[in-house]
Amino acid sequence: MAQCVQSVQELIPDSFVPCVAALCSDEAERLTRLNHLSFAELLKPFSRLTSEVHMRDPNNQLHVIKNLKIAVSNIITQPPQPGAIRKLLNDVVSGSQPAEGLVANVITAGDYDLNISATTPWFESYRETFLQSMPASDHEFLNHYLACMLVASSSEAEPVEQFSKLSQEQHRIQHNSDYSYPKWFIPNTLKYYVLLHDVSAGDEQRAESIYEEMKQKYGTQGCYLLKINSRTSNRASDEQIPDPWSQYLQKNSIQNQESYEDGPCTITSNKNSDSNLLSLDGLDNEVKDGLPNNFRAHPLQLDSSSDPSNSIDGPDHVKSASSLHETKKANTGIIHGACLTLTDHDRIRQFIQEFTFRGLLPHIEKTIRQLNDQLISRKGLSRSLFSATKKWFSGSKVPEKSINELKNTSGLLYPPEAPELQIRKMADLCFLVQHYDLAYSCYHTAKKDFLNDQAMLYAAGALEMAAVSAFLQPGAPRPYPAHYMDTAIQTYRDICKNMVLAERCVLLSAEILKSQSKYSEAAALLIRLTSEDSDLRSALLLEQAAHCFINMKSPMVRKYAFHMILAGHRFSKAGQKKHALRCYCQAMQVYKGKGWSLAEDHINFTIGRQSYTLRQLDNAVSAFRHILINESKQSAAQQGAFLREYLYVYKNVSQLSPDGPLPQLPLPYINSSATRVFFGHDRRPADGEKQAATHVSLDQEYDSESSQQWRELEEQVVAVVNRGVIPSNFYPTQYCLNSYSDNSRFPLAVVEEPITVEVAFRNPLKVPLLLTDLSLLWKFQSKDSSGKDNEEVKELVTGEPEMIGTEVISEFLINGEESKVARLKLFPHHMGELHILGVVYNLGTIQGYMTVDGIGALPGCHTGKHSLSMSVRGRQDLEIQGPRLNNTKEEKTSIKYGPDRRLDPIITAEMPLLEVFFIHFPTGLLCGEIRKAYVEFVNVSKCPLTGLKVVSKRPEFFTFGGNTAVLTPLSPSASENCSAYKTVVTDSTSVCTALISSASSVDFGTGIGSQPEVIPVPLPDTVLLPGASVQLPMWLRGPDEEGVHEINFLFYYESVKKQPKIRHRILRHTAVICTSRSLNVRATVCRSNSLEDEEGRGGNMLVFVDVENTNTSEAGVKEFHIVQVSSSSKHWRLQKSVNLSENKDAKLASREKGKFCFKAIRCKEKEVATQPSEKYTFADIIFGNEQIISSASPCADFFYRSLSSELKKAQLSVHAEKQSIEDAVRLIQKCSEVDLNIVVLWKAYVVEDSKQLILEGQHHVLLRTIGKEAFSCPQKQEPPEMELLKFFRPENTTVPLRPSVEQLSNLIKTSLHYPESFNHPFHQKSLCLVPVTLLLSNCSKADVDVIVDLRHKTTSPEALEIHGSFTWLGQTQYKLQLKSQEIHSLQLKACFVHTGVYNLGTPRVFAKLSDQVTVFETSQQNSMPALIIINNV
Repeated sequence: MAQCVQSVQELIPDSFVPCVAALCSDEAERLTRLNHLSFAELLKPFSRLTSEVHMRDPNNQLHVIKNLKIAVSNIITQPPQPGAIRKLLNDVVSGSQPAEGLVANVITAGDYDLNISATTPWFESYRETFLQSMPASDHEFLNHYLACMLVASSSEAEPVEQFSKLSQEQHRIQHNSDYSYPKWFIPNTLKYYVLLHDVSAGDEQRAESIYEEMKQKYGTQGCYLLKINSRTSNRASDEQIPDPWSQYLQKNSIQNQESYEDGPCTITSNKNSDSNLLSLDGLDNEVKDGLPNNFRAHPLQLDSSSDPSNSIDGPDHVKSASSLHETKKANTGIIHGACLTLTDHDRIRQFIQEFTFRGLLPHIEKTIRQLNDQLISRKGLSRSLFSATKKWFSGSKVPEKSINELKNTSGLLYPPEAPELQIRKMADLCFLVQHYDLAYSCYHTAKKDFLNDQAMLYAAGALEMAAVSAFLQPGAPRPYPAHYMDTAIQTYRDICKNMVLAERCVLLSAEILKSQSKYSEAAALLIRLTSEDSDLRSALLLEQAAHCFINMKSPMVRKYAFHMILAGHRFSKAGQKKHALRCYCQAMQVYKGKGWSLAEDHINFTIGRQSYTLRQLDNAVSAFRHILINESKQSAAQQGAFLREYLYVYKNVSQLSPDGPLPQLPLPYINSSATRVFFGHDRRPADGEKQAATHVSLDQEYDSESSQQWRELEEQVVAVVNRGVIPSNFYPTQYCLNSYSDNSRFPLAVVEEPITVEVAFRNPLKVPLLLTDLSLLWKFQSKDSSGKDNEEVKELVTGEPEMIGTEVISEFLINGEESKVARLKLFPHHMGELHILGVVYNLGTIQGYMTVDGIGALPGCHTGKHSLSMSVRGRQDLEIQGPRLNNTKEEKTSIKYGPDRRLDPIITAEMPLLEVFFIHFPTGLLCGEIRKAYVEFVNVSKCPLTGLKVVSKRPEFFTFGGNTAVLTPLSPSASENCSAYKTVVTDSTSVCTALISSASSVDFGTGIGSQPEVIPVPLPDTVLLPGASVQLPMWLRGPDEEGVHEINFLFYYESVKKQPKIRHRILRHTAVICTSRSLNVRATVCRSNSLEDEEGRGGNMLVFVDVENTNTSEAGVKEFHIVQVSSSSKHWRLQKSVNLSENKDAKLASREKGKFCFKAIRCKEKEVATQPSEKYTFADIIFGNEQIISSASPCADFFYRSLSSELKKAQLSVHAEKQSIEDAVRLIQKCSEVDLNIVVLWKAYVVEDSKQLILEGQHHVLLRTIGKEAFSCPQKQEPPEMELLKFFRPENTTVPLRPSVEQLSNLIKTSLHYPESFNHPFHQKSLCLVPVTLLLSNCSKADVDVIVDLRHKTTSPEALEIHGSFTWLGQTQYKLQLKSQEIHSLQLKACFVHTGVYNLGTPRVFAKLSDQVTVFETSQQNSMPALIIINNV
């Protein structure tokens, strides 16, 4: 239970006090009425004694009574009606609310920090009023009148006679059988005569004389002269006299009516309280039966106009609050005790003291003695006699029954004189004067008697008071018997069906248990008494039970919350809206954020409803908002109801302040961080053969790899434009800003180009939401040419469209649980700073979505516009949190976020805008296929553009043609066949010899030091004027690997007029090409074994080219024709074809392989010398009847591009090696190097849609090393097998870089010259001598030491048998030194003894560089087998 102002030791004695009746003459009543008080009310603030009082108990022991209080009330002859009491209690509770600004207790229990009001004043007021308004009953005497004050005025004509009249009236009320109410304690009630004297108006001497007369008649102990009204009421304003009455009267303003006693004056007659009060002053007119008072009606009686059965728990309970409010208003202006001075206050206090000391307590003491004597005499009687007396007293009595049988009756009723009741009377008297020991023993005795007689109502009463007495006994001789209370409650409730008494038991017992910290038992007790018959009582008890749970040693937080909800529900049923709201709010603290979503929804919905009823509209809106924004697990119908309720409340709120700022709406959710901003126009769709550049659009997914690629491409082109350096203020262009982009800078937008903001909405509900008139909310600060700032804030759609045009989406439907993006546009017409703040829209639902029977109508069946059921206008802000900062130590240790400025673009001056269209652009190519397409460049802005460049990571894929393109005219046949190549018709005689041309790589934009990826676009006049367009040819070559290729082009351009903020603009295009397999070319080069060529230098090579058709004819390719093989090199060229087969036509069907052999020779020295180093010699060997000029576009373009990309790869691999290669090693390496590139040109015949097409293409093979095979397409590397890890300690000795054995063995080229067959007459001469010339040719550019060893290396006798045996005559070993590129011949003789075929290739040649000491001679590569035939003649 909550904390109370009073402890239980103070509460119980204050709840059970001696009751005194007051009977006033009309004149006396008039005197007190001058103070707007009745006589009983006049005494109320002074009814507690200020000092201790003493009395003697029956054993003559002195007994001290502390803080004694007496209750004086006017006599009322009608018992109060239950309905009226309920109404009174209801008003007491609704009148007591938590104080404003009250600091709540913070209770921490587990994870919960709860703000809980520690006190519940409404419960205390209820309890006090409940205990005070309990009607007197026959089974107990605690609230029976012990005494009666008879009050008359000194100004009456015959005061003494008036006293006797009042005395008779009291006697008649007590002893006449017509009056069953009020109840009196004992037959001879103490009568105390009070003479009221008005000091300001009355005659004091007369009063004194009358008082003397009274003392003579009634004795000094029985009368009193009370002087009041020392000042006239009109002087009230002069000095402030305290008003001690207000706290008693305002506690329950309806109790005031107790004072009016004007007949059936009731609660509901408060409509005009002022007139009511006026009429009360003249009450003395109303005299019935010669009596000055009218006791017919109880102040709590309902008047005839209201139905007595209509209790406050009925449906019409709302009036109570309003009537209470009116009463309060009526009472606020009244000053109580206006005629009384502080001396008068003291006089009243003194009067109460005198009455208690001299009248009441002696009377009680005497009564206790009398009752005690009766009891003692009763104990002395024999049991049988006593039982006979009892029977005689009680008359006929029902026979004893078990408790079960007595369920329908409360047992017998005792006559007033019954001895059992005398014990109960004595017990009650002792209890009232705080003599708890004696009270307990008497209650205990009475309890036994009542139980023996099965008088259950009496027994329950005795049990209840015995338990309380036991608890209050000083020194606590015995523990609190809680089981007594439990039995009493059960009896009252189940047998006697008296809930009022049961409730009193529970209130007392719970308070006692609470004081003993037995919260669990107290809670159980309180919950037991909740029932359907009274919502108010159930609500208050449930709330107290909740407080018990939270105040336990280990607080039970969830039980607290659950019972608070139950209490709130019952408060709501009882019409106590404010208390209901408070309970739900307190319980919400526990349920919030713990995943109890349905409970949260219920609580929030109730809070919303109650707040709305109480006109706390903001609270209502916020509660309904919570229901909608949490992930609701409710059904669609329920969510729809919540939403409609929310919109209804919201509409009412917005109507209160129609001109206020737009409210923030909770739905739909906006994922702010997913907001994307796009600068620029939407992409045009493809138009026939024209395909627009893909550029950037909101439909593209973000890909970090590709965005990094685009960034690198842009950096490359910017570096080229700025002479190889990226400027410090360079910032990559971002057309689309999202959560992955760098948004730390203010983005730049161009005037007259739209800004599209993509807002990500999500509808968390299962019902559709309809947003209408959806647009962006922005603030704009314009910067005009004069530099002044003009600010325009657009809070509403109806802003001026001059600065910024705003697109409005008239309807935007989001279905249940759907995520959907809205793209909203702004059109800036001025330069300045734009801030996009959020979105503004009308939120509503679709009418008829949820039909009455709960079956949802299909959302798609609305024709045309959706019909809105209800909508509210509001906004939602777009607030994007920037990235978390993590650079400095301070940022790492704290949580700081950087700015995100994607919604704050700066509008800059006009810029050119390029659009690019691709015409006849293929989507599928064969590997190596060449295709011609066209690119159209259009300037769609109002500014000219210049400096157009394109950059790509795959420059080998496309070309715009080199500078030679203009020089080479198209041949008629080429144009006829739509060939992409430049061709020349040739005669068939020169088929096998090469046609030579040359070209420089500079012509094709791949010179040394330039970036091959950055290609200037050859615009005529280098400028594209506004609105102009230009078409340029573009050749494409299918990449060598099969599969799907994404090729990125980045077009870079600038404005002719330099802009300070935007230096350049870019346009992106991603081409997707699917390539299928065509030819696979592999080639090797090896040294020719022939003697010197015509020039006398042994520089010939043989080139073997294998061409395989790997096409699996899925592209409809019939066959490939090899039309030409060309070479391109600075030092070598193809000379002629050495094809052995006579078949000139080189056709390859599917999976066929062709083999070609060519002779290559060095270019003439003078040619090499005269040409710059970048000049390449091209040699074409033609297999058809027209020559493709390989040194012209596009053949050379693609050759150079593939060459530069290969070089780039080679450079990367070289960089990985050590740079410091020794010169000698380099020389050795050069021997085996060759720089010869082969270009194979082909045509493919394709059948497509029954038409034959001719496709053409080229493959490149770059030959670098003698004897090493090279391929046109990259070879797939086998993944290495897994090996065991080896652990070893690295040694620090650095091994000098050495050339490989293979490279060392290519220093010397050897060739043997001898007759192929030799005839010798063996019968004449048995030895055959053959002269053989051994040619040694130094391939390196350094001096080489050579050793020639002629001795046979006999490995095994088999080897000799294979080759046949012969011997070299003469020197067996020669040591020579060959100068650079020198050719030396050795004349040798071979000696044969048999005819046969012999291999002369046995001389072993070792070589090393002359100046190298360390390197051993390395065996040189042997030439091919040199076979000689020896014949006998």
